[in-house]
Amino acid sequence: MGPGSWLRNAIEHDTLSSVLLYGPAGTGKTTLARIIAHSTHAEFVEVSAITGTVKDLRREIEAADSRLLTSGRRTILFVDEIHRFNRSQQDALLHAVENRTVVLVGATTENPYFEVNSALISRSRVVELTLLDDESIRTLVLRALHDPLGLDGHFRIEDEALQEIVTLSGGDGRSALTSLELASQMALPAGKTLAADASEIPLTITLQHVREANPRRGLAYDKAGDMHYDIISAFIKSMRGSDPDGAIYWLARMIDAGEDPKFIARRIFILASEDIGNADPQALLVAEAAFKAVEVIGYPECRINLAQAVIYMCLAPKSNAAEAAIDAALTEVREGPRREVPSYLRDRHRPGSDEYGAYLYPHNYPSGWVEQRYLPEGLERGAFYHPAPRGWEAWRVEATARDRAPVE
Repeated sequence: MGPGSWLRNAIEHDTLSSVLLYGPAGTGKTTLARIIAHSTHAEFVEVSAITGTVKDLRREIEAADSRLLTSGRRTILFVDEIHRFNRSQQDALLHAVENRTVVLVGATTENPYFEVNSALISRSRVVELTLLDDESIRTLVLRALHDPLGLDGHFRIEDEALQEIVTLSGGDGRSALTSLELASQMALPAGKTLAADASEIPLTITLQHVREANPRRGLAYDKAGDMHYDIISAFIKSMRGSDPDGAIYWLARMIDAGEDPKFIARRIFILASEDIGNADPQALLVAEAAFKAVEVIGYPECRINLAQAVIYMCLAPKSNAAEAAIDAALTEVREGPRREVPSYLRDRHRPGSDEYGAYLYPHNYPSGWVEQRYLPEGLERGAFYHPAPRGWEAWRVEATARDRAPVE
């Protein structure tokens, strides 16, 4: 929105084309739509994506078409939470947006590239709004204290209380203003009003008032949205990166938001093989135990089982050899030529098997191993499995090499 930006120029010169405003709650999507409404010479209409129907959309599009033909006046159609429209509702907008019967302004908290028709996206410009930084939230709160449309100078706020509102908001401007309003109500003496007690103005909003107005802090978390996937991604990457503090923090964010503990345990279960594997085979057993624990125990106690498993995964040596091996083998199977099973490895319970080559039974040899080709022709040992130089896996590779060394 800074000077010279595309969006600001388009609003100021009333040349806005269809746009999708994408960002978390409280970042100004709806406010921006109101700014557009008050800055444009076009007709501004709104359709609810929650209660609106295809019939409502067609009615507004027909009215926009008539307005354009009779007076030459454009129509800006604002659709809040556009991701809640189903495919048929979104499709109903396509033709009107394409021929500019309406200029679409859609707002969504969900990634439009996943939730909005690709054809509608290609006809619009996506503008991403991010969470407000602490200084912006602080500015917003201070303005609200003095603005006639806010608290109109009736209150002042302690620095600690202001910082608490900033922290509690988590970058959500709407949340910050709500906290301020509730705290101001807590600052009023019981049974008194501003009008009746003007002599006491300005009243002071303290840290205690803010905390009383916000008995429980709740950070944003949408179990079906981007925040859900971002946090689980950070959780997994923290375990893979061997950072117990990072992993425990993201675990706490999910637990606090009421995330399904089985979902969390499944991700730990997968990581135990994907990122630890045989560098520490016990990791898979710990992950299985954690999964069983959340099934049997549930919240709140299973948070401890999850925490124990998470810390174990962080501290365990890492190897992705198992995942890399199976993926490389699958690529060979799907893209390589057909390769026959060596005759000496084939099943012997069929006519003609006497002519197969001799199979060397490893247990007939002192070390329990004998040199023998198990891969089909055209593939060599080491084609898929590359052990990590860490943990049990590295130790076993070294021990195996010693076991197989010829006796002098």
